[in-house]
Amino acid sequence: MSRICIPEQEYKERIAKAAKLAGERGVDVLLVNGSEADYANTRYFSGFWPVFERVGVAITPAGDCTLLVGPESEIYASDFGKIERVRVLREYRESANPQYPELTCSSFREVFQELGVTGDYIKIGMAAWLDTNLVIYEGIKGAYPNAELIRCDDIMVTLRSVKSDNEIACLREAARITKIATDEVIRKIKPGMTELQMVGIAQNSIYENGAEYEGLPLYVFSQKSTKHAISRSSYREIKKGDIVQINLGAKIDGYSPSIGMPISMGPLTGFKRELVEFCLEAHMWTEKQLKAGIIAADVAKDFITYFKDRGYGDNLLYGPCHGLGLIEVEAPWMETISDYPLVSNMTFQVDTFAMGPDFGLRWEKPVVITEHGCELLSPQLGTIYEIDC
Repeated sequence: MSRICIPEQEYKERIAKAAKLAGERGVDVLLVNGSEADYANTRYFSGFWPVFERVGVAITPAGDCTLLVGPESEIYASDFGKIERVRVLREYRESANPQYPELTCSSFREVFQELGVTGDYIKIGMAAWLDTNLVIYEGIKGAYPNAELIRCDDIMVTLRSVKSDNEIACLREAARITKIATDEVIRKIKPGMTELQMVGIAQNSIYENGAEYEGLPLYVFSQKSTKHAISRSSYREIKKGDIVQINLGAKIDGYSPSIGMPISMGPLTGFKRELVEFCLEAHMWTEKQLKAGIIAADVAKDFITYFKDRGYGDNLLYGPCHGLGLIEVEAPWMETISDYPLVSNMTFQVDTFAMGPDFGLRWEKPVVITEHGCELLSPQLGTIYEIDC
């Protein structure tokens, strides 16, 4: 059976594009770092997702590259990764900080020289600054005390913002599985169950239907916890009358959309209903603004104005959209300072979050920008679920 995934040739094309951008920036080598939690930039080139340890990818303007891993990942990376040359560096070890005194590892200087990078006064482009920890940074400076380290995070944003057809296919398949899991949670939820029990139901559905992993820490928050913009589900029992926020996501070959909606354990009344209905209106308004050529900042500014004009300015936490791809939240965001234009095949989560006095709620779905609007990668939202308790 064929599996929806990124083909090996596309990884080679990504490395070639990165090499070209590195050459234009004038760096001798581009270094991208990641970890088990923040794997997206390194997995983009390598297909490799580490466990416990850190990971790096080094790319030269000539297009040569090496996958850098910790002492326990060499065989794993060789089996799963898409980059043939794998080198072990002690700087990429796990946080338990084993020293591996009997192990001979490579150094940054040895890796770079193997890639054809010579000399002491080299320029190293750091394309994932936030994902470079102090141990890795000190290892680089120890090997190259005279090197110039240049922040190149924008290279990754340039490469990853516009998606290929294969990437969109992965997102679409992940969204399909996410919808199945969402429907299963709605079907089985009832008062007395815990948030974590509902997460377990979602996990079972996600894996049973073909996902490689959850696309994010699965959200099933009830009443008080729904005010958490980001959080984790707990042992809290869901009660009659609670508003419950569901945000689920499946992962296909790393690609991780999500679907989010509020549901009510019983009739939705008063200000809860009012805010749920308005937030849905704002969500649909946002969808209608999205198309190629629109400046992202204009959408964000008008979104804030929409809330304020309707009298809900104090209920707005953030919005309206954030980038989507190898992780559920990636660059670029749509903020009031976002001066970039939307481009066909950019992908976003339309993420509409509002907060009441003792609850919060979010409508969220994945979309892809087109010339004339945006295309949904999941079924349309809009049903307000009131569970008969």
